[in-house]
Amino acid sequence: MLGSPALAAPASAAGVRRAGNEKPSRPLVVGHRGASGYRPEHTLASYELAARMGADYMECDLVSTRDGALVARHEPEIGGTTDVARHPEFADRRTARTIDGTRYEGWFTEDFTLAELRTLRATERIPDIRPRNRIYDGRYPIPTFEEVIELRERLSAELHREIGIYPEIKHSTYFSGIGKAIEPRFVATLNEAGLNRDGAPVFVQSFETANLKALRPQLRLPLVQLTDATGAPADLVATGDERTWADLTTAAGLKEIATYADGVGPNKDQVIARRPDASLGEVTSLVADAHAAGLIVHPYTFRNENSFLPANLRSPGPESGYGDPFAEYEAFLATGIDGIFSDNPDTALAAVTRR
Repeated sequence: MLGSPALAAPASAAGVRRAGNEKPSRPLVVGHRGASGYRPEHTLASYELAARMGADYMECDLVSTRDGALVARHEPEIGGTTDVARHPEFADRRTARTIDGTRYEGWFTEDFTLAELRTLRATERIPDIRPRNRIYDGRYPIPTFEEVIELRERLSAELHREIGIYPEIKHSTYFSGIGKAIEPRFVATLNEAGLNRDGAPVFVQSFETANLKALRPQLRLPLVQLTDATGAPADLVATGDERTWADLTTAAGLKEIATYADGVGPNKDQVIARRPDASLGEVTSLVADAHAAGLIVHPYTFRNENSFLPANLRSPGPESGYGDPFAEYEAFLATGIDGIFSDNPDTALAAVTRR
């Protein structure tokens, strides 16, 4: 039996804000954008399938609409994840934006009201890798944050175990800069749902640092600093701070993160490096350094397809074929990580429960 989701923390992390009521006996499984290996990402169908497959948490990325609603999309640009291009009434909304230094062309959530977004339907983001998911194109609407919370409550009651949510605040600096800050509505929604409390099954994550620091006194929930193998946090770049992800994930940098967050969500290449031939390399010190700082570690993202696996774990055949994800899980679980983000939560659960 899975039991209640909880924050997996090393014994030294006495000050961690715990999610759930018990320390789990195994690493947590987070359904990355739901069960996105099997359904179009960030749909209620994807989240529900993740929970039914045994995921402890459902991850939802949050962006803002023109009228301030929070909706679940990986990016504000929705040309690749919805059927908006097939709606002639929105043809004139196509535009270009620079977000965190990267130029995008397409349609953006901040140019649509929630009512307008409701007329769109989700589509598979990577159809060449996940062609089977295309049969679900056009079936599911874009969910709001409130709907994800309602689904969590329904499934927790139905499945007789607490299903958690793991929301990510996307592009905080960008949305604040256009007058559509996500954080106030986010905190208000958690308060209204009764989820801003000790022990609530919620983690809050961001790739930026300033918003997590600002949220610290407002939330009684564990905060997770996302990191990447290259580049730097957008908020640091915007203020001229020259620190990079490499700086923030040194032993000293992780100790600083521990002053405002409870965990780190690293790119998995920061936990086990890739060799030049893209095969699995050596284990880094990140997990040990993070645990020494009192931080939990939830790396991302584990997927079954050859396209995403280390070169030495791929099977013969197309990029869409499955390789040997269990070998990858075993290597990462041996490092002592506390949870995993997976597009295939059933595979992830099989891996963590075998140990």
